[in-house]
Amino acid sequence: MVPSSRSKRDLQCSLDDLPAASAYWVAYSGGIDSHVLLHLLAERRNTLPGPLAAVHVDHRIQQQSGDWGIHCRAVCAELDVPFHLLTVTGSAGSGESPEAAARDARYQGLAEWLPEGAVLLTAQHRDDQAETLLLQLLRGAGPAGLAAMPARMRLGRGWLVRPWLSVSRSDIEIYAHAEHLRWVEDPSNTDLRYDRNLLRQRIMPELRQRWPGMASVLARAAAHQADQVEIAAALAERDYADCRDARPDCLNVVALTALSAARQRNLLRYWIKINGLPVPSQVVLERVRCEVPGCRQDASPLVRWPGAELRRYRTRLFVMPPLTVQDRTARTGWQPPQPLHLESAAGELSVQSVVGDGWRRPDPGASIEVRFRQGGETLRPAGRAHHQRLGHLFQDWGVPPWERDRVPLVYVDEKLAAVAGHCVTESFAASAGESGYLLKWHRNA
Repeated sequence: MVPSSRSKRDLQCSLDDLPAASAYWVAYSGGIDSHVLLHLLAERRNTLPGPLAAVHVDHRIQQQSGDWGIHCRAVCAELDVPFHLLTVTGSAGSGESPEAAARDARYQGLAEWLPEGAVLLTAQHRDDQAETLLLQLLRGAGPAGLAAMPARMRLGRGWLVRPWLSVSRSDIEIYAHAEHLRWVEDPSNTDLRYDRNLLRQRIMPELRQRWPGMASVLARAAAHQADQVEIAAALAERDYADCRDARPDCLNVVALTALSAARQRNLLRYWIKINGLPVPSQVVLERVRCEVPGCRQDASPLVRWPGAELRRYRTRLFVMPPLTVQDRTARTGWQPPQPLHLESAAGELSVQSVVGDGWRRPDPGASIEVRFRQGGETLRPAGRAHHQRLGHLFQDWGVPPWERDRVPLVYVDEKLAAVAGHCVTESFAASAGESGYLLKWHRNA
């Protein structure tokens, strides 16, 4: 079999296991890799469960990027493949890697745009995978980073699929030349200021000369790391079940510290990630693991990192976005049953209509206002015999100190009627047969 036929066979075989989808969109840059992917899929479009199309992302970084879009549109017209141009802002901010900025902008734009149930196909190959692993290794990445690029992952409302992680760059080049394809070359690909270019142009050739099978070996190593990531995730889920609190942003300190150091780190990363927050560096994570659980129960330790912060109260760890400044003097009128969004307190008040329970429905024309603790408030919770200070009640209820000034207090005609999420005062509690509201406080965190 001639090399071009063998290369085509290997490339085609890698496209035999595509998942079912509502549509297949090729991420078409105009370069050789994505052009070959589009060309092969266009040949076999009748075997796909859904329609084939191409999307080109213009980062507006290079002066000739507009010309690349014109080229891509023309190629798609020749192949009779629908074409979509997506424009994003990919310029790097101060101190940000241009490579990372462009990549993040591209994937964010594609995630927001990708239609429901569609698959986005990208043309990264085995050599790209090897380069990614080496770059991550040089950055000190853990197993998730060393797993490099996954073959399949969720992206927005659809999926991102990389079918060619097991095929070589040389197979793609052989096919492209055999089919006389025309592609564009990004001049920045030869700029050795970029880490990947330096690795690809200078270092990889030397390594490949010494170890010819290096790309296959590194891709296999990345697959081993991906297995470890899956195992670690399964272990973290089990440990989270043992250490979790009723609130997803809380962990039990006693249960956490009963785990080994490695499992603590694994669980902390998992817990922070499922709360939608950035995972801190290894140094910060060790501060969290070693310093915070060992503090006195009456202490209020705080560890911050970009985009998140972690606090402890009694035997619970809390992770959250950085707290905003709270205006304790704010007063907001409210007309239940309409929900009330309180941006400064990061939550929403709502009510459920009931009979004989909750907060007695106010008379028409009553003045209802939402305020926050000023200090010195006293109240008599429904069912209790005496008035108590609100500050003492917060301690009894286990409300963390940083949340106490953010708990909405509902006043009716200037009298405290309810503490959102905790109690109704005795004089405003609905009696048997009376219409009432169950007051609900939904925190955004």
